[in-house]
Amino acid sequence: MARRKIVAGNWKMNKTPSEAVALVEELKPLVACEDVDVVFCVPAIDIVPVVEAAKGTNIAVGAENMYFEESGAYTGEIAPAMLVDAGVKYVILGHSERRGYFGETNEDVNKKMVKAFEHGLTPIMCCGESLEEREQGVTMDLVRQQVKVGFLGLTADQAKTAVIAYEPIWAIGTGKVATTEQAEEVCAGIRACIAEIYDEATAEAIRIQYGGSVSGSSAPELFAQADIDGGLVGGASLKADFGKIVNYK
Repeated sequence: MARRKIVAGNWKMNKTPSEAVALVEELKPLVACEDVDVVFCVPAIDIVPVVEAAKGTNIAVGAENMYFEESGAYTGEIAPAMLVDAGVKYVILGHSERRGYFGETNEDVNKKMVKAFEHGLTPIMCCGESLEEREQGVTMDLVRQQVKVGFLGLTADQAKTAVIAYEPIWAIGTGKVATTEQAEEVCAGIRACIAEIYDEATAEAIRIQYGGSVSGSSAPELFAQADIDGGLVGGASLKADFGKIVNYK
């Protein structure tokens, strides 16, 4: 059975609530697509108005992060139950910007993965290497470690429904895109890693996205690869080009 493609926009720290609603209204007709899952991952303050603006459409709403505790004295953090109550379906975990700027570890990401599943949220777990790490030849070692630790304690049934986003850090926001061969090679390696942790059936079911300067022009070739099941899209998710990425065929 062919895996259903999933294209998620990561808005990062962009758009006020009113701007967010305006962008949803602009993108609604452009991302209407029956055979691709479309997700808008928006800043926390935008979640409630974006969920409202997206009602009755094919757009699911995701968060860009969450904390791994249920509630408590964690000023500035957001609990999974808050996301669920607000209508969120997906959550990005372990984005390289969270790892790099805010010191998130593989272990932190794993705690968040476990908590997301407890609350019925679908995690989009990010992994990827820096340019220095690629040049050192450790890309697969690093990515495999991120995946293995990230999925610790998760069942095969849970893993099957997760999404993994491979984002080479050197290609995020730089305009540089990994070659199709580079992207497919790592995504295939991630799928092989999931097969090792679980089994072939789980590896066949899990969806693996490529992220890093994806555009309307690069999407068709990337998404045609055997192990690339869509994209996690940064800058282009804030523009009309996102519609071309969703409707890549």
